[in-house]
Amino acid sequence: MLGLANNVVTKVASVVTGHHELSLFSMSDKKILDEIYATHHVNVDTSFDDDSLFGIVENILKHATQTVDKIVQGTQVHVENIEEHTPKASFSTPLCTLKSIASEMHCKPPSEEVAHKTTLAILNKLSSYSWEAKAVLTLAAFAMEYGEFWLLAQLQESHRLAKSISILKRVPFLLKPSNLQKRRQAVLELNNLIKTTLQVIEIFDQFDKLSSYDPKDVPELASAMDHIPVDVYWAIVTVVACATKVTILTSDVEKEHDLAPYAQKIHFVLNKLKIQLKICRTQIEEAETYRKLKKTFRTPTEVKEVFKALIFTKDNVQPLIDGSTKQTVEIDILRKKNILLFISSLEISDDDISILKPIYESTKKDNQHKIVWVPIVEQWTDDLRKKFETLRLKMPWYTVQNPATIAGIRFIKEEWNFKGKPTLVVMNPQGKVEHSNAFHMIRVWGTQAFPFTETTEKELSNSHGHKWVGNVVKEIHPTLPNMMKDDKYVFFYGGKDNEWINQFTKKATAFVNDPIFKEAKIHIELFCVGKGSKGEDDHGILGRFWTGIESLFHTKIHKEPDSVSQEIQKLLSYKNESGWAVLSKGHSLVVTGHGVSILKVIEDFDKWKDHVKEKGFEFCFTTYHEKIRVANRPCCRLDIPGSTGKVPETMKCPDCHRSMETFISYKCCHIDGPNAHH
Repeated sequence: MLGLANNVVTKVASVVTGHHELSLFSMSDKKILDEIYATHHVNVDTSFDDDSLFGIVENILKHATQTVDKIVQGTQVHVENIEEHTPKASFSTPLCTLKSIASEMHCKPPSEEVAHKTTLAILNKLSSYSWEAKAVLTLAAFAMEYGEFWLLAQLQESHRLAKSISILKRVPFLLKPSNLQKRRQAVLELNNLIKTTLQVIEIFDQFDKLSSYDPKDVPELASAMDHIPVDVYWAIVTVVACATKVTILTSDVEKEHDLAPYAQKIHFVLNKLKIQLKICRTQIEEAETYRKLKKTFRTPTEVKEVFKALIFTKDNVQPLIDGSTKQTVEIDILRKKNILLFISSLEISDDDISILKPIYESTKKDNQHKIVWVPIVEQWTDDLRKKFETLRLKMPWYTVQNPATIAGIRFIKEEWNFKGKPTLVVMNPQGKVEHSNAFHMIRVWGTQAFPFTETTEKELSNSHGHKWVGNVVKEIHPTLPNMMKDDKYVFFYGGKDNEWINQFTKKATAFVNDPIFKEAKIHIELFCVGKGSKGEDDHGILGRFWTGIESLFHTKIHKEPDSVSQEIQKLLSYKNESGWAVLSKGHSLVVTGHGVSILKVIEDFDKWKDHVKEKGFEFCFTTYHEKIRVANRPCCRLDIPGSTGKVPETMKCPDCHRSMETFISYKCCHIDGPNAHH
């Protein structure tokens, strides 16, 4: 619309500012700001009651524009009831100021240059007022004239004094049937432009009332308020143009004064302000919901009520869908239950869903735990709604019925650190959060994690922590449970470099088949995780492996560091290296190592193999590996996906225990879907 306005006015006069000629409608915001800020005092008069004045102006212009519609359009117009605004008893009309502004606008020739200069003159006179007050005062000065004109139009036939004054104001001239017929369209365009300008200035007032809110709660407000001076300029320019049009319409000489560019510009401003106002109100509603939810979660409250407050907006509570029957159920089904809120974006995989199915099966028997899927989407589209339905049909538990924006989306993001990846928030029947994300724990320990509280996670971590290898790899390939039984040794290995993988496979195969191990009855298996010689992820093994490691990492990340957490951290730091290896005995870890050091231990087997019978394979391998590792330690780099939840502000190096440097990196693999990061 703005671009159209610029095209329309290229043929009209240019505004002369300094030595440069500029079309009024091609002036940049910066240019406008430079000129109008020169007219504005920093210390404005905040005592002026612009609300009362605007109420009076609104009364006048709504009656006046309605009168115009009735006179010009006759019976075609719909008459609206006008709500009258009463000013405060203490309000005093700044009459001299209004007359001074009106005198600036009276009988000016039609020209963009004149409109611009007149606007600057008005702003100079109103330098000590707020930006909103400047617009209201200018509109009030116009309303005095416009309102009086159409009041006289109504009274001239019945009131002698009104008739005489109306002649001076040239009311009969415009209302003469031949003149009115000829100028009918121009009068209606003027009238509509006045209505639009009134709306714009009314929104200024609404923004002013929102300025008491914390900017952190309403970030859009700052952007809108920063632009108000420019919007005020356009409102005043438009009022000046309207005043000029009134002069022309009551004049004997017809002059060209096209209001279309002003109308297009002020409509652009109005639509922009409406959008910003809507965003601000949404942000305020979210902020109020956020505060209420924080208070709710601090106070023991029946869990169903907590769920209602978190998910639904006022008067919009809807039934849930039972995924097992595909029927709707009332949310009373959640009363006095433990609720497992499965929160996710729509970018979830079948693996993510399958992880919860054993939990669903094990908990539906006791009927005390209910899983509810809560999809988080900022802006819904038809395609996203279809995707929601497709995903919902895969879930046997409860889901929300209609895809809509969740009321407590800010709370979920800020308090539970939701950043897109699946999260499972566990709440007890009193609405207390027992775990802000049990999804990682369930991924590692499955149904053993019941009842999915932080206490359970700590207990599992302490009692089963040393068996973490088995917990992570047990689901990634069907051959692994058998391979790891009877305390067999297994080398899990992989890396980014296929050449390293092939080299390790070749040398490790010769290593594990050495006669010395057969004599000692030591069984060592090899399992390649991830990229093989063809550079492919074999059936998603690589993705599941690293997802499991990351989940295990997140179960330990905010607890006191121990040897297990250091080994997990160390392994995670090898994720993007050319090669890495993990040696386990049964389900327990023996050693994790960088590809360089592990391969070196295998290559140097002849240097330490003679000690195996006497001191044991495990002791010899780890001792020699430590010697190699200390002699050649590459930089340790740990990448933690930002979308997986809360991450610590500082991390200790798992190798040397110094504080690690922090970097922020961004990554895109140019594919969609939940496994894009693998």
